[in-house]
Amino acid sequence: MMTYEETVEYLFHVTPVFEKTGASAYKEGLSNTHALDEHFGHPHRQFKTIHVAGTNGKGSCSHTLAAILQSAGYKVGLYTSPHLVDFRERIRVNGQCVSKEYVVDFVEQERSFFEPLHPSFFELTTAMAFKYFAVQAVDIAVIEVGLGGRLDCTNIITPVLSIITNISFDHTQFLGNTLAKIAGEKAGIIKKDVPVVIGETTPETLPVFQKKAAAKGAPLHLAEAFEVAHDYDFELKGLYQQKNKQTILCAVNCLKDVFIIPEEAIKKGMAHVCELTGLTGRWQTLQTRPLVICDTGHNVGGWQYLAEQIKAQTCKTLRIVFGMVDDKDINTVMQLLPKQAVYYFTQASSHRAIPVDKVQEKAQTHQLEGTTFSNVKDAYQQALSDAHPDDFIFVGGSSYLVADLLTDFTY
Repeated sequence: MMTYEETVEYLFHVTPVFEKTGASAYKEGLSNTHALDEHFGHPHRQFKTIHVAGTNGKGSCSHTLAAILQSAGYKVGLYTSPHLVDFRERIRVNGQCVSKEYVVDFVEQERSFFEPLHPSFFELTTAMAFKYFAVQAVDIAVIEVGLGGRLDCTNIITPVLSIITNISFDHTQFLGNTLAKIAGEKAGIIKKDVPVVIGETTPETLPVFQKKAAAKGAPLHLAEAFEVAHDYDFELKGLYQQKNKQTILCAVNCLKDVFIIPEEAIKKGMAHVCELTGLTGRWQTLQTRPLVICDTGHNVGGWQYLAEQIKAQTCKTLRIVFGMVDDKDINTVMQLLPKQAVYYFTQASSHRAIPVDKVQEKAQTHQLEGTTFSNVKDAYQQALSDAHPDDFIFVGGSSYLVADLLTDFTY
């Protein structure tokens, strides 16, 4: 019998993993998903679900909705990706990660069935999550879309509410190169008669959502038009979280048709989302003198907010530990980065990381000056040792960069 560590290693090696290899792990079509679902007896039909898609904000919205529903007394499953430190972060019930034993037993007992299918890593972990939530008899599970929506393997569920946070350019090689095309893929989660909340719209994306919702008879709720009755203290402090907050509160208002959600539960869930669900890496403070913040924002949509918030810091010297992965628009992100900062360019341990020398070359074309480090740990240690107590250190550019940081350090 394999250990937990061996099992996770096996999952990463026997199945194509998008986080590790990129495009080759993306499987079009749902045939494997249906085969796995059939094999396990359609576990997702045993509990209610909320389905969350979008370019940015999916994780924050999913975790916060889970925190609010937990605070209202429900047993809540939460399925998100990617994980930052441990695979088990992807599958939680009331904030507790799936047990190591469950992961080991699932693979041990089911590999004779799934190995001939050659499922992707995400297809297999989605099946594992749905089965686990059924075994745990959750009342509701918040399910975050992996990539896109229409062909995502989470899209076999019929939720009580669908949420699409926003649309910006990401994964264009799969989802299309216009906002309308990307919106079309995300709108694939809109189901017959199931209400849908749209967090943010643009003139290009709104008609796509309106048309799809009308075709499906799905009541459409625009979060931008939702009037928030109370000002809640939200634990997630990134500037971009203001939009997510609006989306979450609009969604909660819709969920009141299905669940009893007292005002106190909304307050508690929003104020304590990290503690209740284990969320990390969202404008997360790692220490205060010097102030160190990390954030998993990794595309242009996310950096439009991050860059503004970083530039607004009052500090002696701004220090940025930075790297990105290969399917992101690094040039546009670099245009947003502050010129008056000391950079520590690095690369995450993912195969998809842009080599650090390439990052530095691109940075020079944007007048960004700094030194290179072959790994995140060395870059961060150097930034710390260079820093005055009144400096501000930011670590980010990729989820994998933050994952490496959080894996290497205990605070």
